[in-house]
Amino acid sequence: MLDLGNRPGVSQESWRLKIDGLVAHPFDWNWKEFQDQPQIVSVSDIHCVTAWSRFDNRWEGVSARHILSLAKPLPVARFVVFHGFDGYTTNLPLKDFDAGDALVAYSWEGKKLPREHGGPARVVVPRLYFWKSAKWVNRIELIASDRPGFWEMLGYHDHGDPWTEERYG
Repeated sequence: MLDLGNRPGVSQESWRLKIDGLVAHPFDWNWKEFQDQPQIVSVSDIHCVTAWSRFDNRWEGVSARHILSLAKPLPVARFVVFHGFDGYTTNLPLKDFDAGDALVAYSWEGKKLPREHGGPARVVVPRLYFWKSAKWVNRIELIASDRPGFWEMLGYHDHGDPWTEERYG
């Protein structure tokens, strides 16, 4: 449960998710608008950069593909930066967010996502180390050129593929 030491207490009533940057249709959802989107259930593994894994996690939320289908990324958009209510940022290629297994989750193991795990909503990108799955997400920004996030600026690998052990840059 690594974080920046600041676990924001974001209520569903005050939660918002902004999708902007290089998109044709930026939008800003409140909790009800987020919940009104098509929901998916996804089972995936978590791989932490500190060398542990947790298998078969059951997530519920809104798929990244659905979010992107509404936002309509511009052809020049190649990267995503996730922003959290705690000031955290992380970056990844747009293709990893659009790969089919990524989502913005509000439920883990059949229960409301707890605060310590990023509730009320967090990003889940199972194909990458879990530091790429931003907790307490409040903005998804699409950009043309890569821009390192918090851990990437401190020496973590820019991509973070657990299968090739891309831990540190």
